[in-house]
Amino acid sequence: MSNGIIERLEDVTPTVVRAMSAADNPRLRAVMEAFVRHIHAFACEVKLTEAEYDLGIDFLNRIGQATNDSHNEGILFADAIGFSTLVCLLNNGNGGATETAAALLGPFWRANSPRTENGASIVRSPTPGPELFVACEIVDTAGKPLADVEVDVWQSSPVGLYENQDETQADMNLRGKFTTDANGQFSFRSVKPAGYPVPTDGPVGDMLRAQHRHPYRPAHIHFLGFKPGHKTLVTQIFVDDDEHLHTDVVFGVTRALVGDYRRHDHGEPLAAGVRAPWYTLNHRLVMENGEAILPKPPIK
Repeated sequence: MSNGIIERLEDVTPTVVRAMSAADNPRLRAVMEAFVRHIHAFACEVKLTEAEYDLGIDFLNRIGQATNDSHNEGILFADAIGFSTLVCLLNNGNGGATETAAALLGPFWRANSPRTENGASIVRSPTPGPELFVACEIVDTAGKPLADVEVDVWQSSPVGLYENQDETQADMNLRGKFTTDANGQFSFRSVKPAGYPVPTDGPVGDMLRAQHRHPYRPAHIHFLGFKPGHKTLVTQIFVDDDEHLHTDVVFGVTRALVGDYRRHDHGEPLAAGVRAPWYTLNHRLVMENGEAILPKPPIK
């Protein structure tokens, strides 16, 4: 091998790595060199055929073509192969040893949820289903309450659809932005979420069918906590009796994320006009010190 001319199979990887070695950014060099080594090793390990290569490139192209303002197929693919959860745990204490376990952002967060008073409802259009009262507190790693944390909340409806997927729901239904009080607390009224299938009309759906996998996520509520001086917390709290809790299609359930959604068939409801059964969820979220960076919204 000389002057970048490939003479044999074994020349390809070191030639490519050497060509990228002049990048000024050391992190870019490290990431891209490792990526090239691993993807070349993958092709050699499975003896990738040209037909399989073409299929893979077409799959990636279709992911891009299926992504739009209201759907992110790229994130869905990363979720469905467990890559999102892996990266999340790599960067967030591996299961919540030092903070509330983080979780993947998912493809449905919108950055401009309406500001909502503590205790108010995020139900913005008729949404039949069991009523749910959520009370949370946010503390630091020493257990001290964190005031003035902006908390985004979003969830699916009891029929398993986010409002941007369902023309019968009002814009921003089941979404809200709260601010924790002096005790680090915030609360809201909603309806109990339902599990739902991820979109399967694109390349990710083709992959799931080929692998004989179901497309369902267990029911959950998303939370995103933001406060300067603290690492942005992205998490989900799962309904503890959901049938797909152990088989989440995107591998997002960790033990720390299973909530205590308590059913109430008797007793005094927390608001007038509430019919049994109704549910309550009380949960503590922990944020650690760090840089406050908001993720890029996957949809508008």
